[in-house]
Amino acid sequence: MQLPEFMRSTTLRWTVLVAAAFAAFIVALLGFVYLKISDDLTMRSDRVIASQSGFFAGLSPDRRLDAIDDYLKQDPGRLRLAGLFGPNGSRIAGNLEDLPPNLKTDNAVQDAAVDRGDESGRKKQAVRLIARRLPNGDLLLIGRNVDDVTEIAHVVEGAVALGLLSSVLLCFAVGVVLYARARRRIVEINERVQRIVAGNLRERIPHRNTDDPFSKLAMIVNGMLDEMETLIHALAGLGNDIAHDLRTPLTRALLTLERGRANASTLEQLQIAADKTISSLDQSLSIITAILRLAEIEKSQRSAGFGKVALADITREVVDMYEPIAEDKGIALLIRSADELSVHGDRDLLIEAVANLIDNAIKYTPAGGQVEIELFRGKGENIVRVRDNGLGISEHERDAVLRRFYRSDKVRHTSGLGLGLNLVAAIVKLHGFRFTILPGSGCVVEIACPYASTPS
Repeated sequence: MQLPEFMRSTTLRWTVLVAAAFAAFIVALLGFVYLKISDDLTMRSDRVIASQSGFFAGLSPDRRLDAIDDYLKQDPGRLRLAGLFGPNGSRIAGNLEDLPPNLKTDNAVQDAAVDRGDESGRKKQAVRLIARRLPNGDLLLIGRNVDDVTEIAHVVEGAVALGLLSSVLLCFAVGVVLYARARRRIVEINERVQRIVAGNLRERIPHRNTDDPFSKLAMIVNGMLDEMETLIHALAGLGNDIAHDLRTPLTRALLTLERGRANASTLEQLQIAADKTISSLDQSLSIITAILRLAEIEKSQRSAGFGKVALADITREVVDMYEPIAEDKGIALLIRSADELSVHGDRDLLIEAVANLIDNAIKYTPAGGQVEIELFRGKGENIVRVRDNGLGISEHERDAVLRRFYRSDKVRHTSGLGLGLNLVAAIVKLHGFRFTILPGSGCVVEIACPYASTPS
């Protein structure tokens, strides 16, 4: 027969362990209390016995008998014991019938079992007493019944049993409550996870705005689900985007070849058709190369080759490369660098990122315009800023332009793959830098990099 789920759970094992620890603590605590009380009562009783023994020993023989008699009469609880015996052991006075065995007459408190005799009869009792030999040879015994200490022991034993039972029941009750509370949350999380597995990517794990571990774990998982949802949606549209962008140049190449074969009558016409076909195929290969490049960067395959890179050097190198293109279009290309700034990264990738930004700026800036590249030191960062006076990027498109193959309606007529800014964003993410599209006239973008002394 299989045990219930609670009986097989880790919660039950922890509950039993805590209950056992709590029970051991209760036993140890009450045992300490019992020993402390017993020792204290015994010490008090011994001091009283010693005091009374000294008092009776200091009296004259005649007064001693009367004092012992009065001492025993003033004992309604029948706790006091006293006895006066002659040198030969014969009883002279008191409520002790005879001398106890193995009695020590060294004037020290000792345990003994005696026969008590009074008007109520004879009774065996466990006592603490002092035996003192008097100057006239008589033996004086003064004692006290210790049955009250035994009664206290019984009371403590009952308290221990009651404390053990209540503590164990309390631990089990707390364990059941904690198990039920945790099980409710786990069942709810399982239901949400099953809906997520079934395809509902908008589902999230519930959590409270507290610092308990469950809530922290739920927030981490929800963040992971947000990222997964974004990636899945991006992957869902990526195939369509690739197919759409490859279809146009491939269709153009196919039509060019068909028309060339059907209509070309001279070698020169065939060469023109072949050139157009090669141009279309080059565009297709450029798309595939850019996608592979993005995959390589996103996998962080080049992070091991990071080193100190001078931003001014790579910026001047890119500007020198694009200066002829800018001149042909009538665009002024300006560079401003107040300091020699350095960062920690991959030189080739950073050149590629800056080149994409400058290429976009030149491409979308009208003739007679201006592209400005500025390097300056920010708060804990080195910043590369590229500014142009072209069409700019509207606020609602600032996130969209970072997606693959995104092309704004305003620039549909301009050649491009829609991968430039996505490539820049991937390089920036690999380095742990920050990429921002700023508001303002034209287009203003910047890459913020930590100082070279603080590697990514």
